[in-house]
Amino acid sequence: MYLEIVSPEATLFTGEVTSVTVPGINGEFQMLNNHAPIVSLLQEGNVQIEGDLTIDEAYENKFSKNADGKTILPISSGTIEMKDNKVIVLAD
Repeated sequence: MYLEIVSPEATLFTGEVTSVTVPGINGEFQMLNNHAPIVSLLQEGNVQIEGDLTIDEAYENKFSKNADGKTILPISSGTIEMKDNKVIVLAD
């Protein structure tokens, strides 16, 4: 599936991923390929991304890796939309 992460400053990441886990306002949830369409608000927490990612050098400092090898992006709030195998995260 295709993931796009957009912040007020810039587009932080665009590319193919295996899965995305986000901190929804009703709890953490994960999206895989062919997930049903969804729109949700996000709360403070970590966006966890699985896949072979290439992150632009200008934004590498915003991301980290956890012990499971997932790429982590801390956010304070945001919105997510998944439709037709495309995930858009609008993150603060």
